[in-house]
Amino acid sequence: MKRLLALSLVLVLGLSLVGMAAGKVAVVLDVGGRGDLSFNDMGFKGTDQAAIDFGLEMVEVQSATAADYSPNLRNLARTGEYDLIIGVGFLFTDAMAEVAAEFPEQKFAIIDSVVVADNVMSIVFRENEMSALIGALGALAAVEHGFAAFGVVLGIEIPVLWHFEAGVRFGMDWALNKVGGDASLLYTYTGTFSDIALGKAASEAMLAQGAVGIYNVAGPLGLGDLEAVTEFHDNAGTMYGPPYYFGVDANQDYLGNGLHGIASGMKRVDQATYFAVESVVNGTFAGGITSLGLTEGGVGISNLDTLVDFIDFGVAGGAISNDDFYTIVGNWALNRATVSAAAWALIEELEAGILDGSIVVPTANTLEEIKTVRADYTVGAP
Repeated sequence: MKRLLALSLVLVLGLSLVGMAAGKVAVVLDVGGRGDLSFNDMGFKGTDQAAIDFGLEMVEVQSATAADYSPNLRNLARTGEYDLIIGVGFLFTDAMAEVAAEFPEQKFAIIDSVVVADNVMSIVFRENEMSALIGALGALAAVEHGFAAFGVVLGIEIPVLWHFEAGVRFGMDWALNKVGGDASLLYTYTGTFSDIALGKAASEAMLAQGAVGIYNVAGPLGLGDLEAVTEFHDNAGTMYGPPYYFGVDANQDYLGNGLHGIASGMKRVDQATYFAVESVVNGTFAGGITSLGLTEGGVGISNLDTLVDFIDFGVAGGAISNDDFYTIVGNWALNRATVSAAAWALIEELEAGILDGSIVVPTANTLEEIKTVRADYTVGAP
């Protein structure tokens, strides 16, 4: 509805930039580019949809290495042809700050980081809110199935990931207080987002300690988490139920044909890039920080609607076979059913409380702040 209203304003009231009928936007993707069915694909998806809705030309640029960030942004900016240039990912921070200073009249947006400049819209997410839901689900599943812990495998220890950790801790504590159960948090910062073998090893160690599932907070490294969970089931001769794989950023419940993924903490990068383009079209673009949480639809826990939407996106891009659609959805539904309706109702209660403001999830942006959260919400963690 929001998109339709925005489009109607553009068409009926003529609210457009000079030359917007032939306007152009560019999205610069991080290393890995298209096909990751996660952060990059979501950045592309939102920009592409906005370009379609608002009648713009979209240019997509992929970064082969980190050394490409500045040249990619600079080469686009120096043409003077783009109404907006978007950098997808916190790794663009330094490059964006450098290039935005060189081209003060060019509008930029950076996703998942902050660049302090009048011509840069910095869009960040309240990952603590969605991770509270994941943490609560992990704790409830552990109690229901008699597991000792819930595992979280994280990447580099940076503020963005502290948001995730803070949310998980709060969510687990909230859920355990509701049901009177006990479960510990197992967590590790691997120091990388790309070492799949290291992710697998970390997950295997947690599963050996009785983790009911593994929450991937390390991007591509999470494929190792899923491998560990899958091998655990293969060795046990099981298909559904714990241990579970918990996805991150996009709806990753489809991975492994939906067999072990039960829920994903979704960071809606597609909504963020769409919002940035929409702000330029509507003339509301402004430098500064825009924070997206549950209320704004910027984060959330996966559900059937988002799963179907993401499978369709994967099918359209050739990454998922259309023949696998019903297999994935069927496996996912059977896996979700291994957690009680009462537990899902508590997840809805927690979400409703965050939305209406009666529940405030803590976050952390500094080492001292995350230390405080760890002390306040120990959930049995070492």
